[in-house]
Amino acid sequence: MTSQEFIRRARAYARRTGQRFRFDPKHGKGSHGRIYVGSRFATLPRGELKKGVLAAMLHQLDIDRGEF
Repeated sequence: MTSQEFIRRARAYARRTGQRFRFDPKHGKGSHGRIYVGSRFATLPRGELKKGVLAAMLHQLDIDRGEF
């Protein structure tokens, strides 16, 4: 999954669950940005996301992988 696809899915998840969504591309360092879903956030690297990074981000955002 790419970072752009993750942003699309996270935005749709936030909309479904009635949470606020925001992506701040300037907050991270280098090629990273910060994604907010509700009151939680995770740092999002650009490009292709590896399995471990994807799992860690879903955990940080408190999103169940099945719902995502």
